[in-house]
Amino acid sequence: MIQEAIKYDVFQAIADPTRRNVLKLLASSDRPISNISEHFAISRTAVVKHLKILEQAELVSAQKKGREKIYTLHSERLKEIEDWLQYFHLFWDNKLAQLQSLVEDN
Repeated sequence: MIQEAIKYDVFQAIADPTRRNVLKLLASSDRPISNISEHFAISRTAVVKHLKILEQAELVSAQKKGREKIYTLHSERLKEIEDWLQYFHLFWDNKLAQLQSLVEDN
């Protein structure tokens, strides 16, 4: 029996604070695994596991350059999160407008 690889969605991928911090690092520039690992108090193996999840969610990609893998952020994948949050932004704007109306009427 062949086990199918788990595919993570964007929400699962950003659920972990370490992965969110990796994304922040990659937002400033592409980085090799050695540089990414330096920023965390966890093993390089643990960082690699986090990067694999981010790759499966298509938030990052890796390109082999010499002996290192260079990781690149794909920020367009974060649009899914922005779209989801937009609903709640509109929801709260509406609630605050209703509250303002109630306050001003009294």
